[in-house]
Amino acid sequence: MNNKDDSGPILQTAGLTKTYPTADGVGLTVLDSIDLEVAHGSTCAIVGPSGSGKTTLLGLCAGLDHPSAGTVTIDRESLNAMDEDARAALRNQKVGFVFQNFQLIPTLTAVENVLVPQELCGKSGGRKQAEEWLERVGLGGRLQHYPIQLSGGEQQRVALARAFVNQPRLLFADEPTGNLDDESSAMIEELLFGLNTEASTALVIVTHDLELAKKAQQVVRMKGGKIVERTGGSNAAQKTYTIS
Repeated sequence: MNNKDDSGPILQTAGLTKTYPTADGVGLTVLDSIDLEVAHGSTCAIVGPSGSGKTTLLGLCAGLDHPSAGTVTIDRESLNAMDEDARAALRNQKVGFVFQNFQLIPTLTAVENVLVPQELCGKSGGRKQAEEWLERVGLGGRLQHYPIQLSGGEQQRVALARAFVNQPRLLFADEPTGNLDDESSAMIEELLFGLNTEASTALVIVTHDLELAKKAQQVVRMKGGKIVERTGGSNAAQKTYTIS
C-alpha cells in the first residue's frame, strides 16, 4: 500500500493545452488552458459532446500523452518533469484505469488479468489479492474464465478488480458503462462509487451519461476544448459555475 499524504489535491492541472500541427501551420487546439483540481477520495465526472476534449484531457492527466503547454500533477508529483519510464512507474503505483472496451488480455483468465498490474510492479504473492477482488465484484466463481467466456458486464467487473488491485490513489474511467446494457451499467456504477468510498480512491469519469455524472461530487462540462461549467468540487460545496 502507498504511504498516504492527503494534503493538496490528488490531481491538479494548470493551463493544460493540447495543440496538433496542421498543414496550414495554424494548428488545431483540442484542449485550451484547462485548470482542474480533484480532491483525495472524491468523485469527478467530465461530460460534454463528442470532440469536446474529454478523452484528450483524460489522457494528458494520466500521462499517456504530452501537453503542448501547462502542467499535470498527481499526488504532488509533476508529470512534466518525468520521462516515460517515470510516468509509467507512477501510473503503476498510484493510478488505475477502466475503459469502455474493457482492455482485457484475451489469452489470460480473469484472475490472470487482475494480476497484471501487480506483476508490472514486481509484486509477488498477489494471486490471493486478485481472487479477493474478483470475489468483491461478484466473480468469485469465474476466476478461470477467459474474457470471451464472460458477458460485457462481467468483463467490466474484471476490469474494475484489475483497476483496484494495487490500491490506487486515483482511478480514471473512460465511458465505463458505454458498452453495457442498463442492468450491467447499474451494477458497474454501484461498484465504481462503492469501491471509491471503500478504498478512498479518487474517481475521475469521462461519460456521456448525465445520470451517471450526477452521482459525482464534481461535474465538469466541456465544449470546444474548454471547461464551460463546473458543479461542486473540493472548494465549492455543490455550487454551479458557468463560464461564457
